[in-house]
Amino acid sequence: MIGAPYSYPAKAAFGRVIPKNRIYEHGHLGKALRERIKAQVDRITWAYKLAPETTNLPERGGVQEIQIIELHQRSKGLDAPILLAIDKVIPKPILFHLRYGNQVRMAAAHKRPSEADGSKWVIGEHYLGDWYPETADRQVLPIALDLQGLYEQLVRGLLPQPARPGESIAAHLERVEAIRRHERERAKLDAQLQREKQFNRKVAINAQLRTVNQQIEALTA
Repeated sequence: MIGAPYSYPAKAAFGRVIPKNRIYEHGHLGKALRERIKAQVDRITWAYKLAPETTNLPERGGVQEIQIIELHQRSKGLDAPILLAIDKVIPKPILFHLRYGNQVRMAAAHKRPSEADGSKWVIGEHYLGDWYPETADRQVLPIALDLQGLYEQLVRGLLPQPARPGESIAAHLERVEAIRRHERERAKLDAQLQREKQFNRKVAINAQLRTVNQQIEALTA
């Protein structure tokens, strides 16, 4: 299973409710997305703040704090644009706790300061962990030398492929996203193969499938 929830230092507890209106206004959200948040999210809580004074870890690489944001869901499904909207409004790295009933799962997108404008953040794809019972044992936070190292390990913990020895977070994310693209291509080719009637076209599609499978194997090895 991927992404077991963590136990946080008691002094990192923040426990402040974030009004959904703040997300609507500061995110300049359209009506359709506002309606999705209203339908899918009961409340948003700023649960913990991982900072130098709460973790004894120094800042580095633009990571001054890591925010733990809890979303209490009205249903088990949650649309990805909702997470992106919150990530855009809060200009800090975020680790989400998604709660539904007596279950919890983790989610995050890797955020980094823009090289073109240090006041803005570049947000990657969101990755979601598995659902865990609320009563499941919490894992301890990864050992790190600074907040950037801690944040990178929290994000890596949600990726479906482990890091290779010495692989940077950027290379790790690029490889995982490439696997996702190839898997989507494979699914599309599989569907084409099922529909195709002509023998010569089936041969051609099978050749494409072999190539895609080889690419996935190389990226996951």
